[in-house]
Amino acid sequence: MAIQEKLLTAELRTPCYVLDEAKLIANGEVLKGVQDRTGCRILLAQKAFSNFNMYSAIAPYLAGTEASGLFEARLGFEEMPDKECHVFCAAYREDEFEELLKYAGHIVFNSPSQLKKFGERAKAAGKSVGLRINPECSTQEGHEIYDPCAKGSRLGTTLAQWNSEMTEQLISQLDGLHFHTLCEQNSDALETTLGAVEEKFGAYLSRMKWLNMGGGHHITREDYDIELLERCIIRMRDKYGLQIYLEPGEAVALNAGYLVTTVLDTLKNGDTDIAILDMSAACHTPDVIEMPYRPPLYKSGEKGEKPFTYRLGGPTCLAGDIVGDYSFENALKVGDRLVFEDMAIYSTCKNNTFNGMPLPDIWAAKADGSYKLLARFGYEDFKYRLGSSTPEA
Repeated sequence: MAIQEKLLTAELRTPCYVLDEAKLIANGEVLKGVQDRTGCRILLAQKAFSNFNMYSAIAPYLAGTEASGLFEARLGFEEMPDKECHVFCAAYREDEFEELLKYAGHIVFNSPSQLKKFGERAKAAGKSVGLRINPECSTQEGHEIYDPCAKGSRLGTTLAQWNSEMTEQLISQLDGLHFHTLCEQNSDALETTLGAVEEKFGAYLSRMKWLNMGGGHHITREDYDIELLERCIIRMRDKYGLQIYLEPGEAVALNAGYLVTTVLDTLKNGDTDIAILDMSAACHTPDVIEMPYRPPLYKSGEKGEKPFTYRLGGPTCLAGDIVGDYSFENALKVGDRLVFEDMAIYSTCKNNTFNGMPLPDIWAAKADGSYKLLARFGYEDFKYRLGSSTPEA
């Protein structure tokens, strides 16, 4: 029986996230295969999935973690000990940098000025130093918010900026280059991007020890072209003598989580049937509104595909707290359970307590079929985010 079917009747308080250990392991095996065949090293981008309770399941298949700042770096360092810990941040804080040096082995800077400010200190601490480059090669359509190569992007050093600011002394500090240009894309987009990277920065690649190709690689998606990815890795590895890194987040936890919710009420506005759920798009799946996208829902169809169509929304006061329009074989009624799929990524790490909405419980569905409670949140978690009764200076 599919895990989604089991979740329809499992004795779990809703709303709740359920993380699928077996699927995490299956994704890990795919990623390990790529590493074994190419010699590349794959890191978990914690910005997409940072449920550290599940790190023990995926650590055997990964080279380490990638962080976007101090707290993620510390999390990766503490929860995946004996693994690599990389960090990239658009700009580092002076009052955090010394602590960051305790955790990260690789530190990637976003600009020549940041490299100039912190590079020597990182090298003196024995860290591997990199610079993020911007190949100015957009391969995405429709979501500029997720396109690091969009016009005027703040992410990465362009060739023009490199030529005007990268002195020989700064270049000599570098151990590697980093680029991250993809979002939920196949390896043909990587192949295109590599052409731009070589055209603009190829003259410097042979001076580097490593090249980090960033994230956005949907490696564990069913239609992903793994053979092309591996050819890209091997070509860059052999041509320039580089250690290749990839740092996907979604590929690690793709389709490895669920959000279980219950129908609280149904109503009608004109021709639109509406169901109010105990989960909130704005609070519990903010990417649904931010990206935006329509998450998959078990045993549902597109609007009008099945006999009964409902607009599914949350209980908050936000008019736009809408997940989307879905159709069902039967009319929804109060108490019905629904299971949203692919909810391990960008959910628990981005949720919030707007309107005082409680955060959902987090469960692990273990590979042996049992369930384990990982976290339960209450009023104090909501209140503490807004102020401590005994704040420290």
